[in-house]
Amino acid sequence: MVREFKLPDVGEGVAEGELVSWLVEPGDEVSEDQPVAEVETDKALVEVPSPVNGTVRELHWEEGEMVPVGDLFVTYDVEGEERTDESTTSEEERASEPPGVDSPEGTQTDADGEPAGDAGATGAETGEVEPPEDRVFAPPRVRRLAREEGIDLSTLEGSGPGGRITAADVEAAAGGSDTSSESVEAETTPEGTTSETGAESAVASDAGSPSGSQTTQSTTPDQVESADRDRTLAAPATRKLAEEEGVDIDAVPTDEERDGEPYVTPEAVREYAEAQQRAQEADAEAVSAGEPVGAKGTAFPEGERERREPFKGVRKTIADAMVESKYSAPHVTHHDEVDVTELVEARDRLKPRAEEQGISLTYMPFIMTAVTAALKEFPEMNAVIDEDNEEIVYRDYYNVGIATATDVGLMVPVLEDADRKGLLQLSSEMNELVTKARERSISPDELRGSTFTITNVGGIGGEYATPILNYPESGILAVGEIKRKPRVVTDDDGEESIEPRSVMTLSLSFDHRLIDGAVGARFTNKVMEYLENPELLLLE
Repeated sequence: MVREFKLPDVGEGVAEGELVSWLVEPGDEVSEDQPVAEVETDKALVEVPSPVNGTVRELHWEEGEMVPVGDLFVTYDVEGEERTDESTTSEEERASEPPGVDSPEGTQTDADGEPAGDAGATGAETGEVEPPEDRVFAPPRVRRLAREEGIDLSTLEGSGPGGRITAADVEAAAGGSDTSSESVEAETTPEGTTSETGAESAVASDAGSPSGSQTTQSTTPDQVESADRDRTLAAPATRKLAEEEGVDIDAVPTDEERDGEPYVTPEAVREYAEAQQRAQEADAEAVSAGEPVGAKGTAFPEGERERREPFKGVRKTIADAMVESKYSAPHVTHHDEVDVTELVEARDRLKPRAEEQGISLTYMPFIMTAVTAALKEFPEMNAVIDEDNEEIVYRDYYNVGIATATDVGLMVPVLEDADRKGLLQLSSEMNELVTKARERSISPDELRGSTFTITNVGGIGGEYATPILNYPESGILAVGEIKRKPRVVTDDDGEESIEPRSVMTLSLSFDHRLIDGAVGARFTNKVMEYLENPELLLLE
């Protein structure tokens, strides 16, 4: 019989994940706990295991799509298992529904949005239905887009693998149709009532459309894909965001539901606010240029000399974090240089000993030890502001984050209790975490809980930087490349001479709300003292 598997919670607080790759194909036999897909959360790549022993019947999403937690993910054929009355409508049944119709009005649904009542009311069981010859192959997101655009999927020829209809196919059909924003199409529901569906999808402006297609009338903020509801479900934080953005949360379009009621997410609020802003800017540009509103096109056809990629996943998460940090904490950056000649010599002496134990000893463990020692003397640098309670939280634990460049963006693995570990242990754990981050096998827990961050800008040849805080931390230290530079050196007799020395640059950014410039400078001086005299680290 058929077993339908929904995407499980793939991480604490994660509402959706990007499907990176399928590890199985329809027809493959799988065993329980066998990985069937790789899904990317905010910063980690996780494998989704099969819940049963069986055969893969259908994969309901395409690689690269964002899959909400709780949505139908994979359908399995499982021998000897009876199908329950609460099972959901199969993909074959949904494919035969008319475009724009999800379910007849008045149908009762349970808490998960599934049809309630006797399974027999929907017809034959999924396991006994033969797929129709004219079956439409399209993932849920594309079906939703087709409903919004008023496109009959059965009239389209899919350009995706196996004839699957893609979003580009629907957009192409919508662009070639005769529908426009001049009127609102009314659809007839099974009960004979009408619902307006054209208003949300037909209105478009050239400012918000990459293709630069022209419309016959202007697009104002009131026309930008607005909804009109009497009641909307949303988290308190989402309502606060809507208030800050100056939008009516009941006007924000959404396809999500909770307990049968429209549910708006923060992303939907931001997209709606941005669409309003783009429409206003487009109208202002058109008026200032003396052109009819909505008639402004692009300088050259889409696809020439430019390409577009979705702004999502890890890159979007990093961007959001950077914006929050930069606009929440006033940054100040203090720069200095430190003579690390003795540190270089000490590391060269210890490196062979570390290699005997299978450990690659870099400069970072020395820097981490110096930083944690300085943090103990300057607790403000290890503190955090609790804005909700208007308190300063001084932390007596030292979890150091190591900013790591990966092929998908910046990640910050965290070494917990760095003050309680020696150089070799720090080096071993750091190397392991950095490798896991770059291989995308690191867990979300290993990316949380840092109290101070170090970033090595010298690894790619940089010297100075102005690093952005790993908010809500109060400090971040960027270390530059070690270079040989001439320095004035004074010997024991007071004689001065110019010698080539190994010099490293330091760039300390800190939250000026909590840390004064003098404190930041003294903290940097203390780090420099430990790096100039590495034998002092033996006392820590």
